[in-house]
Amino acid sequence: MIAALGLLLGVVLGVVLRPDVPLALEPYLPIAVVAALDAVFGGLRAWFDEIFSDKVFVISFLSNVVIAAGIVFLGDKLGVGGQLSTGVIVVLGIRIFSNVAAIRRHVLGA
Repeated sequence: MIAALGLLLGVVLGVVLRPDVPLALEPYLPIAVVAALDAVFGGLRAWFDEIFSDKVFVISFLSNVVIAAGIVFLGDKLGVGGQLSTGVIVVLGIRIFSNVAAIRRHVLGA
């Protein structure tokens, strides 16, 4: 519950304060958001499966963002940042849809 409240507070603060993202970090922001969403939906799925752990959620959240941004950073240095960004988005998108499907089965029983 604390993680969900923290996420909600962070979203509200972001909308209200409208922080500026440095130009050098702009390519990594969409990847970080998708990685964070993957962790959030994974946490919701774990909650519905009654195996949620706040420690696992925080570690998953942070490691998803750092690893995804690191892959894109490495791709930028190798000159294939766009391709690796697409790959990261596809992989995390598949995981997000898989988690949402599991959540839907729990909620709707279908």
